[in-house]
Amino acid sequence: GQRGVEEEPHSLETFTFYLSEPLSKERVEAFSDGVYAIVATLLILDICEDNVPDPREVEEKFHGSLLEALSEYGPNYLAYFGSFVTIGLLWFVHHSLFLYVTKATRLMGLLNILSLAFIGGLPLAYQLTSEFAEKSHNEIEAIQVSCVITFFASIFQFAIWTTALLNEEETLHAFARYGGKEHAFMFAKLALYPCVSLGAFFLTCLLSEFSTAIFHLMQIVIPFAFLALRIFVRISLTAIKSVMSLSRRKVVLLEEEEACLSPNETLS
Repeated sequence: GQRGVEEEPHSLETFTFYLSEPLSKERVEAFSDGVYAIVATLLILDICEDNVPDPREVEEKFHGSLLEALSEYGPNYLAYFGSFVTIGLLWFVHHSLFLYVTKATRLMGLLNILSLAFIGGLPLAYQLTSEFAEKSHNEIEAIQVSCVITFFASIFQFAIWTTALLNEEETLHAFARYGGKEHAFMFAKLALYPCVSLGAFFLTCLLSEFSTAIFHLMQIVIPFAFLALRIFVRISLTAIKSVMSLSRRKVVLLEEEEACLSPNETLS
């Protein structure tokens, strides 16, 4: 009898390096949430371990007043709250970004990992700004290191947004695309932290009186800047739309007037 047709051996699938290939969005979000949670936990462990007064010291030095003893750790607590606010808002920006991302790619995953690498350095930034709280050259350098860490953690988030815009029909929700309902606010939200961290870095070079207390107060004030930013963007978009509508009405009125004029009048 005739031999059966021999099946050709299946070729092994090779790993491709195309950065535009899809990546599981759920895996990216789960991994990111895990990193943010671990970083926040490390920050909480740091503040709880090293910044609790000794009971004997409270009795002898502060005459049993716990509040007076805690006041000595005020700069450390301020650094903690400033750093925790930064972690929380960067997570919020990341959540808002991937809320509108419909499909993740390998390039977006790579940029996300780079952002998380600098997110993991925020406990280091807290340690530096809390240890070098006195006015010195090291204090300024500690602030600059914190600004650099925050800048790269946020600029890679902005790079994810830029990458998604390159192929927005496949990777972004309609609200976040060019001309979408949330496009302008997303752009402003993702650009806020890079601009603030760069501004703080240059202030350390220009102002000799810039301190860690001012830096951490800036970090705590940023949530209110988010709210003000949203209000400002809404007002600006409303003003632009009203100006455009007025200009369109003028053009329509001019066209109607020209249509009503006779040919002799239009020539004159």
